[in-house]
Amino acid sequence: MKKLFLGLAVAASSIAFAQEKAPSSSPLKLGVKAGLNVATISGGDSKAKAGFYGGLFLNAPIASNFSLQPEVLYNGVGAKAEDLQGFKLNLSYISVPVMFQYNATPEFYLEAGPQFSFLIDSKLKYQSVSVKANDSIKGFDFGIGIGAGYYFTPNIGVNARYVAGVTDIGKEVAGAQPEGKNNVFQVGLAYKF
Repeated sequence: MKKLFLGLAVAASSIAFAQEKAPSSSPLKLGVKAGLNVATISGGDSKAKAGFYGGLFLNAPIASNFSLQPEVLYNGVGAKAEDLQGFKLNLSYISVPVMFQYNATPEFYLEAGPQFSFLIDSKLKYQSVSVKANDSIKGFDFGIGIGAGYYFTPNIGVNARYVAGVTDIGKEVAGAQPEGKNNVFQVGLAYKF
């Protein structure tokens, strides 16, 4: 729970900083976004698994071509086993990415930044049997995201992002640290109010 508050504090301080630095002609924009996750876990034999993400963002201009965009997202990730048909690891996180955006044109941007994720649920699923896996998965995950987006109108756009995991997601077992990092490709829609 402390980590969740830490992530929210990082997002709030980023917003406060951006408000101080925002050019007066470029107001803050609140928005919603949602889309498809294609996730894998590195360090083993796993196949990609589809999932969903969705949440809120605040776009805060900090210079004429730069913006800061903190987000709060629900993130469904995980992986499928390569060898066992029907075996999946489903992970659900509340993620707080803080993206630094370069606006190459008024419509097109590039972005990069850290992502702080807090585990809300994890399940191992084999065919119709599902078992909680919270005792095996760490409650905090850290990644680095890079991406791009394009706004067709001032309010509606598409975005794509790749988030590479930096920390291993498995808890230490019998003195050994299991290796495996979340890696997620996201594509979706965004709407600014």
